Amino acid sequence: MAGQRVLRVEAQASYGNLVHAVLENPGQHRLSWRWRLDEPNPAANLQVKEGDDSPIKVCAMFDLAMSAVPFVERQVLRVARLRSGEMLPSASVCYGWDSHLPPGTVVTNAFTRRIRMIVLRGPETPLHAWVSEQRDVWADFRRLFADEAEAVPPLVGVAIAADADNTQRRSLAHIGTITLD
Repeated sequence: MAGQRVLRVEAQASYGNLVHAVLENPGQHRLSWRWRLDEPNPAANLQVKEGDDSPIKVCAMFDLAMSAVPFVERQVLRVARLRSGEMLPSASVCYGWDSHLPPGTVVTNAFTRRIRMIVLRGPETPLHAWVSEQRDVWADFRRLFADEAEAVPPLVGVAIAADADNTQRRSLAHIGTITLD
């Protein structure tokens, strides 16, 4: 992507995200972006809390009605919103790049069922190579949250995130323009 601006996403024993609020247009549900992984975190393991780190992920955040969220999770979400002072999403579909899991793997976050991830890129994708993605976030929401919702709730945000806080390691990735059409 020579000559184009990209976002460098580096995690060093830390967690961070960049969230962009979305005023949803009902016709816009295709999310597209380009990304590359330069330095994976070899200690990451999305299936356990102590390894729940990701070198880069893109998340579509939805405002699922609290009445659709299972009771215990609803209470935990309320407390988390109160403590953080943020209107945390009640359902997120994330797309991740993982060094161990094959593409197509679906993982429920080790800390909360409010976040579910589809691994799009795995160990077969070469490092330092730009890859384009396009996802129908409505279709993915229906697939991952069918146990809680029949209809797709409003899309309220898109986030770019990376973390290495659980493994205390490092990762480096880049991401290009993200579009929602």
